[in-house]
Order: sequence, then structure tokens, then C-alpha cells
Amino acid sequence: MKAGNMTQRRGTKALGVAAAVVLTLGLAACGKKAAPPVDEHVGARAVTVAMVESRPMGGGVDAPGVLVSREEASVNSELSGYAVAKVYVEAGALVRQGQPLALLDDSLLQSQIAQQTALVAQQKVAADQAAQQADDVAGLDNQGVLSKEQIDQRRFQARSARAALDAQTAQLKDLQTREAKMTVRAPVAGLILQRNVRPGDIASPAGTPMFTMARDDLIELEADVAEGEMTGVRTGDAARVTLPDGSQVQGTVRLIMPAVDQTTKLGKIRISLPVRADLRPGGFGRATFSGSSQAVPAVPETAVRYDADGASVMVVDSTNHVHQVPIITGQHAGGYVQLIKGPPVGSRVLHGAAVFVLPGDVVNPVEDGPAQGGAGAQGGR
Repeated sequence: MKAGNMTQRRGTKALGVAAAVVLTLGLAACGKKAAPPVDEHVGARAVTVAMVESRPMGGGVDAPGVLVSREEASVNSELSGYAVAKVYVEAGALVRQGQPLALLDDSLLQSQIAQQTALVAQQKVAADQAAQQADDVAGLDNQGVLSKEQIDQRRFQARSARAALDAQTAQLKDLQTREAKMTVRAPVAGLILQRNVRPGDIASPAGTPMFTMARDDLIELEADVAEGEMTGVRTGDAARVTLPDGSQVQGTVRLIMPAVDQTTKLGKIRISLPVRADLRPGGFGRATFSGSSQAVPAVPETAVRYDADGASVMVVDSTNHVHQVPIITGQHAGGYVQLIKGPPVGSRVLHGAAVFVLPGDVVNPVEDGPAQGGAGAQGGR
């Protein structure tokens, strides 16, 4: 019996050791099992997002400007050294093309014309005489009446006399042309802006122009527009110009200058205006552009953040991670701002400039309604 009990106890002890080994191995195997993944989207902050959309940006662009002539014409004499005898018009006069504006003193020129006319007449007589002498020897070649040298001399004298007559006639025509230029005429029709000549002044083509004209009396507004707002203006767009007295004139964008001032970052836009007596070059005006109907990329104004690096938006990618993207803005209208440079149309951006959201954060985006252009949900970190 004692031997049997000892054998039974030894068997029980072996089973206990085996169970302990199995349990230890099981626990060791459980210790090597990987932990379940943590979902980083769990607990992500809910934020309101809007889409970068293509929309027309009309109106909202105001720009100061100066009234200028559409095209100025400088009027001066083509002659030099002649005194001004008469001035026919004053500044502010409306003149037609070819109308006399001033007259130069032609007394000296008239005497030169008379003298040259006499020289032409004298040379014509000499040319006729030489031509007659040349005709007299016609057919006498090789006849022995006159030598060949005498015949050739008469013919050469006739040609020389004719050439001298042509030269004297050309000089007379030059003086007659000068006579026609003694009257200074308007090269175009329009408004006399400045009169800089007085009787007694000496004409000089290189001097100060006698008159400055506005061609066809056409006045325009040259508006100074911010670089970012120029993209919303197109040639042919309507523009309203407000004058200092409060009156308004409807105009049309005629020309958009291609260059922008490097210092002021302002570009110039020319606006054609109707002919009116109260529109004077040098006057002030303020233009309001109706804007173009062309659709451009735009985001709500509240989606734009500004810091030391400039303007930017917080873009939410397909995995709901936030990225800060720098932008260049254009015109503002209706609570939206044009994106000259930035994320493409269809991108999701955070409202409210995402003050409490940092690049790299994971968010739970909530789509904004189409009519909403204001703040979205935000929260702290």
C-alpha cells in the first residue's frame, strides 16, 4: 500500500508540472501577440469645410484715377526762324482738322519768292535760247558745215541750261512750300488743351509745342488698380466713373496696361468716357468696375488665414489630414475671394482660417451648406 500511494503521488505531481509548463507556454505565447491598432480618426475634431469652387466674381472693385486725353497731338511749326504774327485760338477751343491756329510772318519769305521767280524766268530764257541753238544744228552731223565739237557743244549747252532751269524751279517750289507752311493748322480735330505761343515768338520745330490738343475731344479715366484686382477686369467691361461733384459717367474699359508698377504694385486701366464739357484732363475720378462674368477659382473669405508668411488656406486631403497651402488672392465679392494661385477647384478647405487646427492634424470634416459663407465649427486642441 505504501508503495502504491507513493506511485500515485508521483503521477499527480508529474501532471501538475506538465500543466504548469503548458500554462507557462500558453502565457508566453499570449505575451507575443500584437496589440490591436489604434484608429487615429477616433476622437478627431469636427470642423466645417467648404469647397474651392469656380464662380463669377462681379463688382466690388473701386479704383481712383486721373482724367487724361485718349490721344494728345502736339502742334508746332515745321519752319524755323520765323516770327509768329497771329494766334487764332485759345485753350479750350474746339477746332476741326486743318483749321488755322497761328500765322507766321512771311514778309521775308515773300521777297525770297519774288527773287526766285525772277531767277526762274531768267533761266527759262537761257534754256530756250540754248534749245534753239541745238535745234539749228540738227541734221548737220558729218556735213562739214560745223565741226563735231561745235555741234556737241550746242547740244550740251542746251542740256545744261535745262538742268539749271529745273534747279531754279525746284528752289522756287521749296519757297512756295514754305509759304504754305506759314499757316500752322490743326493736324486733327479736337480740343485745344494748351496754348504756349504768343505773337512775336520765334518758331522752332525743336522747341515747346505751340499747342497741345486732345484728339476728337476724347477724354478717358486712367485708373490705378491693385495688381490682384486687375485679373477680374476685362476689356469691354462696363465701368462707372464718379466725379468730384458727385455726378457719374458710364464708361467702358478700353485698355489694360500689361505692366505693373514695381514699387506701388498698381496697374493702369484706361476707361473710355463719352464727350462731355465737364470732363477735363487732369481732373480726378473714381472708377467702379462691374466685373467680368468669367468664372474663377474662389473660396469663402473666412477660409483665408493671414500670417507673417502671407495668405494661406488649410486644405483637408482625402485622408482627412490638414495641410497649409499658400495662396495669392484676387478680387473680393459676395463674401468670396478669388484664388489667383492656390489649391485647385474641388479641394476642401477649412472655414474660419482654422485657428485651432495645425498642419498634420486629423479632422472630422463636415460639409458646409452652399449658402454659408461664414464661420464653421472649430475647437481647441
